[in-house]
Amino acid sequence: MAKSWVNSAERIGADLHLELSGSGGRRAALIDALRAAVRSGRLAPGTRLPPYRSLAADLGVARNTVADAYAELVAEGWLTARQGSGTRVAERARPLRAQPVRHAVKGPVTAPPRARAPRHDLRQGTPDASAFPRAAWLASYRRALQQAPDEVFGPGDPAGRVELREALTEYLARVRGVRTAPDRIVICSGFAHGLRLLFGQGGGGPLRGPLAVESYGLGFHRELLRTAGVRTVPLPVDEHGARVEELTKERAVLLTPAHQFPTGGPLHAERRTAVIDWARAQGGVVLEDDYDGEFRYDRKPVGALQGLDPERVILLGSVSKSLSPALRLGWMVLPERYVEGVLTAKGEREAWASVLDQLSLADLIVSGSYDRHVRRMRQRYRSRRDRLVAALAARAPHIEVTGVAAGLHAVLRLPPGTERSALKAATWQGVALDGLAAFRHPEAETAATADQDGLVVGYATPSEAAFGAALEALCEVLPPDGSAECLPPDERSHSPART
Repeated sequence: MAKSWVNSAERIGADLHLELSGSGGRRAALIDALRAAVRSGRLAPGTRLPPYRSLAADLGVARNTVADAYAELVAEGWLTARQGSGTRVAERARPLRAQPVRHAVKGPVTAPPRARAPRHDLRQGTPDASAFPRAAWLASYRRALQQAPDEVFGPGDPAGRVELREALTEYLARVRGVRTAPDRIVICSGFAHGLRLLFGQGGGGPLRGPLAVESYGLGFHRELLRTAGVRTVPLPVDEHGARVEELTKERAVLLTPAHQFPTGGPLHAERRTAVIDWARAQGGVVLEDDYDGEFRYDRKPVGALQGLDPERVILLGSVSKSLSPALRLGWMVLPERYVEGVLTAKGEREAWASVLDQLSLADLIVSGSYDRHVRRMRQRYRSRRDRLVAALAARAPHIEVTGVAAGLHAVLRLPPGTERSALKAATWQGVALDGLAAFRHPEAETAATADQDGLVVGYATPSEAAFGAALEALCEVLPPDGSAECLPPDERSHSPART
């Protein structure tokens, strides 16, 4: 192919020289030429590129060839496309300086360019670390330390400190509708620890597999269960939660009834009663992951499933979302028949959760500081949720946002086939987030949601000061409307039909 000069001074302010060469086709050659121009600095950040029709005419190629090349470079993060602004060189696509690497024989070589470390963390799973109630926690810790009996500094009870179990009994009954007693609660270091105690390593816990799980969930939990020798059987998920009517001969099922993770939405009322009926008929048990039940915004509170039948439901909770995962404090609310087996699996002494932290959390709850903190964070996270929804409505109205009535994350439904390119663009733009496909059970069959693309956006992690910039960066990496072709926004209305 010959060298080509593109004279589009009225649009970009200067001539654009591109050399199309190679045997991979014109689309590949154009992508390589534009990428090289950006990488070398010849196309500076913020430079507006010609409309794809003009560039196609100057180069003598099809308009779809230019449109596809622009779309690929937008997905990779080299370019950005926005309604009314055209296609521009991304602000972060600055030339990368090669770093010399010492080699034992051949001398200095050039290190390949790498994607930047994330500047904006929009991954799900963690609260705003800057909002930890340090003053309230310190006050509770001091009171707990001053009032602690001498026995606290000896070997710990594997069930956990009775002060915390009593505080949790009252709190969970008041806030989540849980029916229990202190001797039915076992303190653990979090949800994953609770699973290990229930199933043990190689079947050492009181429960056995197979275990039915929702077709969307944390792969870390599935891997933990697999390591323990437990086979997980996926249940399809739709807008009403897990389809529990498809439970068969399993003896246990793991659910997120208050707010399905990660797709969002509570388990429908009819399904809540149906899964209890199933557990009674099968002699089985329901594991209830109550991971963010306190954070509800646009709906009436959904009580814990455990309240329907305390002898058929094991509730697992923690302070990982409400306070911090660094505290390593969680709890299991158990049917009577499982208490002894869990304590046996845990051992004769408390080996996981700090006794002083347990006493501090008990004081935080009893003093009312925990309630005040949760209410304050509920307001903050609701405000962030509203800002996210408003930003998407203004910048990407074609993107459907779901799962926002509660919790600390939202799901952005993407056009089919765009999830991977959006994640790739996010990486290059310094935005850390998760794709919906990463949470899908590997054995899940194609169902109502199984073939949909999406992004799981956690809006709790950034600090207040950083959240605005994180939202701006997120909007930059979303696929434009009509992104099956990913046409530049200023040209979308004139898109020709594909042949």
